[in-house]
Amino acid sequence: MKGVGLRRLTFMFLVAFLVWSSSIETCIARKSKHWRQRRHAASVSLYKKKTKDHSHGHHNYHNGGTKTKPPPYKTTPPSPKVKAPPSPKPKVKAPSIPPPQKGYGNGQQSKVFDVLHFGAKGDGKTDDTKAFQAAWAAACKVQASTVVVPAKFIFLVGPISFSGPYCQANIVFQLDGTIIAPTDSKPWGKGILQWLEFTKLKGITVQGKGIIDGRGSGWWLDAPYEDPYDDERKLIIPLNNTVQERPPMPARNELSGKMPSIKPTALRFYGSFNVTVTGITIQNSPQCHLKFDNCIGVVVHDMSVSSPGDSPNTDGIHLQNSKDVLIHATSLACGDDCVSIQTGCSNVYIHNVNCGPGHGISIGSLGKDNTKACVSNITVRDIMMHNTMNGVRIKTWQMACKQFLVYYFKSHLQGGSGNVQGVLFSNIQVSEVQLPIVIDQFYCDKRTCKNQTAAVALSGITYEKIRGTYTVKPVHLACSDSLPCIGVTLSAIQLKPMQERYHLYDPFCWQSYGELTTPTVPPIACLQIGKPPNNRVQSNYDVC
Repeated sequence: MKGVGLRRLTFMFLVAFLVWSSSIETCIARKSKHWRQRRHAASVSLYKKKTKDHSHGHHNYHNGGTKTKPPPYKTTPPSPKVKAPPSPKPKVKAPSIPPPQKGYGNGQQSKVFDVLHFGAKGDGKTDDTKAFQAAWAAACKVQASTVVVPAKFIFLVGPISFSGPYCQANIVFQLDGTIIAPTDSKPWGKGILQWLEFTKLKGITVQGKGIIDGRGSGWWLDAPYEDPYDDERKLIIPLNNTVQERPPMPARNELSGKMPSIKPTALRFYGSFNVTVTGITIQNSPQCHLKFDNCIGVVVHDMSVSSPGDSPNTDGIHLQNSKDVLIHATSLACGDDCVSIQTGCSNVYIHNVNCGPGHGISIGSLGKDNTKACVSNITVRDIMMHNTMNGVRIKTWQMACKQFLVYYFKSHLQGGSGNVQGVLFSNIQVSEVQLPIVIDQFYCDKRTCKNQTAAVALSGITYEKIRGTYTVKPVHLACSDSLPCIGVTLSAIQLKPMQERYHLYDPFCWQSYGELTTPTVPPIACLQIGKPPNNRVQSNYDVC
């Protein structure tokens, strides 16, 4: 019995212990749950407190201070999205760049190279040569690029060459400002043949409303006595019977220091294809204003040349060894030929040009130093000439200088060789022109020359509708004894004299053969009709 009671007591104790253990676990589980809830509530309360404090200090970024309930379980508030105020732009006056236009960088800014962006000052005093070189070097690498010389700036630039042949094609040189030459002798050294040069390029255009000013008065004043002068002066005798050896030079007012004897051309193009010059003005060049040498495909229009009529050797446009040339809608005022067409030129068309002052439009001089001259297919029409020495002229060299007399006696060749053929001068209006129509095969621009004959053959020369007034002689046709001019045609010539300060002369012809297709005023009876009886057959020296 006692053993059974002990077992019951033990069993009851065990049951009581199990019941007590179960109660303890339930209590702990309930306590853990309540703790987690209190922990979450405390975290939310702390977050709300921080958010309230933050919103109180920066309420202007939260819709006027309204509190925003944070998403659950976020421990840090989101950063406010604040738009930074724009940075103030520096107040820098940007250089004026012309707006894009057709043929002007194709409207892409990356193709426009303003010389101001490369360090040019444009104040007329600082040497901007290096800036121009740098702008060109950058443009040279980009096809159809544009170098901009902006308006309202004056750029002092020394001798410079914008050169290829590795430049990209169709570069535009947009000249709207003014480029001036140096006025002291140092940048020129012992003498340079050109000031601004474009060489070995394809599709180069110089355009704009700007000015190229050679400031050449000092060069003209320093011109040596033996510098070339126009030989046609021998035909112009003032009424007081004195021949003016050389016109007075303009007073020196710009250059300082003696300049070198070699005078530069202002703007020259060499060895280039498809060249265009339009809009610009070239003035006061030391020598030629605009020259094209060994170029194919040249267009010049709506531009002007301006220099005094007494500035020596300042041709307006000079063509040499160039083909397919068109010049029109241009005004040329200078101290020598308005247009000079030299050897190697063919397919040249000149029309609607104003010429004067100057020496007219000339083919030549040709055959100097016994060289071979070839000129063909030249048309000059619709021209206005006022107060010029010559109108339309062809001039070839004679074997005249003393150093060539020995050669003459050995070879029996007098002067140069080659030929000029296929020339038309049409609708030329002259006003107070000294010598409107000239062929001179006894040309010489030195004082040591003698009247020898020349050997450049002239054929197929037509003068039609040459009208206006003259002051010395209406027609002067002086051709070679050994090789007379053939195929000279005169039509609708009406020239009236104006008695001014020169002796007046009748028309003159020598060894000139051709035809008169209409009556002329005055009558030109000296022209021999037909062909010369003993015309020399062209030799290999004459064939081009």
